[in-house]
Amino acid sequence: MSSNVFVELKTPITGTYKQPTGLFINNEFVEGVDKKTFEVINPATEEVICSIHEATEKDVDIAVAAARKAFEGVWRDVTPQQRGIYLLKLADLLEKNLDLLAAVESLDNGKSITMARGDVGAVVGTIRYYGGWADKIEGKTIDISPDSFHYTRQEPLGVCGQIIPWNFPLLMLAWKVGPALATGNTIVMKTAEQTPLSALVFAQFVKEAGFPPGVLNIISGFGRIAGAAIASHMDIDKVAFTGSTLVGRQIMKAAAESNLKKVTLELGGKSPNIIFNDADIDQAIDWVNFGIYFNHGQTCCAGSRVYVQEGIYDKFVAAFKQRAQQNKVGDPFHDETFQGPQVSQLQYDRIMGYIKAGKEEGATVETGGERHGDKGYFIQPTIFTNVRHDMKIMKEEIFGPVCAVAKFSTEEEVIKLGNDSNYGLAAAVHTKDLNTAIRVSNHLRAGTVWVNTYNALHHQLPFGGYKESGIGRELGEAALANYTQCKSVAIKLN
Repeated sequence: MSSNVFVELKTPITGTYKQPTGLFINNEFVEGVDKKTFEVINPATEEVICSIHEATEKDVDIAVAAARKAFEGVWRDVTPQQRGIYLLKLADLLEKNLDLLAAVESLDNGKSITMARGDVGAVVGTIRYYGGWADKIEGKTIDISPDSFHYTRQEPLGVCGQIIPWNFPLLMLAWKVGPALATGNTIVMKTAEQTPLSALVFAQFVKEAGFPPGVLNIISGFGRIAGAAIASHMDIDKVAFTGSTLVGRQIMKAAAESNLKKVTLELGGKSPNIIFNDADIDQAIDWVNFGIYFNHGQTCCAGSRVYVQEGIYDKFVAAFKQRAQQNKVGDPFHDETFQGPQVSQLQYDRIMGYIKAGKEEGATVETGGERHGDKGYFIQPTIFTNVRHDMKIMKEEIFGPVCAVAKFSTEEEVIKLGNDSNYGLAAAVHTKDLNTAIRVSNHLRAGTVWVNTYNALHHQLPFGGYKESGIGRELGEAALANYTQCKSVAIKLN
């Protein structure tokens, strides 16, 4: 192991720690073949944290070869029970090192330390959950005739390429690693180039948990190079991607044009958050605030289209404006901070471009709409009103702390408005009437609908999108289907 694949870093929470900077292949941290590196930027300070080894197509080939060897060798002989033991041990190690993982996540991504701790707690829960599933992947017998015996097997797909985003680096890693490993696959994972650090710390515990070499390989690199190589690789059996709809289309095309590998996609959203006249306004405002400003608005299921019934509209807007202004924006390592910086200069500029477009199209800025402070990629929590449904800020995913509030009259009207989107990832309904809640939830074309809450994600509940928000489901038992294929065996009896 080269000394060039670690560097000492420091966080305000854990002090100095050893940060891996290499590619994690075959249970070792190694330099890239071309010895390329790239800088990782702290979004709160705009300063360089460290440099990380960059994976190229050559490194993807090496990682895939390691994963293939493990899949056809040692991993195939590991019992389902032992796979579960590995995952459960990994979950224990992650839980033991929760503060370190959360601190690295905050340093790298900019999210508040409180939210980062919540993320890592959810990572532990997800890995532990799928550890419990490992020995419960079952086929069935099918009685066709007395002179034959028929059964099915749920078999792993093989080598899985997984590409994760920068908004929830560790959580998205766990969502993909858990079901893939539980079902007996091996993995080549590419992290987002903006946020590679926490996944590399995670990788250390993979080896410590006892996973054989090559089962889980984690590489850092750019989407246009390493990501594209994964999507088009002829020896990868399945690709899973979380990110933008634009890139999802490119991955699906590359998968089709190569070896027709299986594809699952968790993509963008423009989720409606609907508040009826009879809703508990104080409670609804808290959830609407959390629904859009959680994780700096960098959430695919963010409730960015807020529809308020006309009877409470004025009261709601006034109270929501006041609530948004109370959100603490600042240093991610301060316990009271709710909203940290956007992840990068590019993302900051993109969001500010949407804010500018909203102003130019005639929407009213109720609060925010400007940069927060003069250092770091911070943006004020922003609320637009007087919006039209054809405005850019109502149609396109902003992926930042910006929402648009519109008025509606009837249930039929808001269902039509809520569904008038290319996306269908999530939605929410706030009402005291159970009949309204169920009726509207059933009519909204979204993979998840929350009632009197928001962002209530859990590892036992399937998550995924309708329409252009994706293909397949993450989490819950449903995710296992993404990583298995059904084999039928027919035996003619004598």
